[in-house]
Amino acid sequence: MSRPPVIARTLPALRRALDGLRTRKATVALVPTMGALHAGHISLVRQAQRRASKVVVSIFVNPAQFAPTEDFGSYPRTWKDDVAKLAAEGVDLIWNPDVKTMYPPGYATKILTEGPASAGLEDRFRPHFFGGVTTVVGKLFTQVRPDVAFFGEKDFQQLKVVTRMARDLDLGVKVTGVATMRERDGLAMSSRNVYLSPEQRASAPALYRAMKETAKRLRAGGDLEAAMADGTALMTAAGFAVDYFEARHADTLAPVTSMKEGPVRLLVAARIGNTRLIDNIGA
Repeated sequence: MSRPPVIARTLPALRRALDGLRTRKATVALVPTMGALHAGHISLVRQAQRRASKVVVSIFVNPAQFAPTEDFGSYPRTWKDDVAKLAAEGVDLIWNPDVKTMYPPGYATKILTEGPASAGLEDRFRPHFFGGVTTVVGKLFTQVRPDVAFFGEKDFQQLKVVTRMARDLDLGVKVTGVATMRERDGLAMSSRNVYLSPEQRASAPALYRAMKETAKRLRAGGDLEAAMADGTALMTAAGFAVDYFEARHADTLAPVTSMKEGPVRLLVAARIGNTRLIDNIGA
């Protein structure tokens, strides 16, 4: 049996645990999460284990990336189940700070980025979001000092934002994306999927099917504007209210007008009932 992970909840405890890892000249990987772990998170952990000798998983529901109207209070929290899953995977250390540890009284610093963070995708609908993400991830990187960190491609714009931030600030961590894990019917795994009613869950895979159909048409030489409009219509017919469905350059997130400007990524955010889902695929 593997040893249970060390759990650190204070910065001194985290530093002691990390010093213990570093004395053995370990390479350290970080998997940042907000808990409510599913198979997608576990895929990040397994990729981390292939790349580093020690794996740290952070579990922190970050209030700075939620607007007052969003689901911070109801965001799923499954601590015991999360720890059991991470123990089964042989994770070495869980970093589980509380809000006062991450944002103590008088905290007054934010990391604000441009570039991918101002691409007109998530930032257009959630203008507060990336300031909260970059601030907490920047803190996690400086606290844990990982050699490499793993993020899922489902949050594709976030992956690009964090990658740019780490590079621009010389944080010494290689940010690595991991392919989106999907249910058998194609729905991207997400902690928020638990919010879906049975009827909404049955309709939700239409998001992925519409993206796949759109990508197929584009690869066959179809008109980009028409293909995107038809993809949006498929999502709407399935019960989604579409915030955006965009074709963007996969590296810069700049808008594209044809496949010749690629590589191209299709990105979507849409609501079904009260649940907002995001997803993306390469075209």
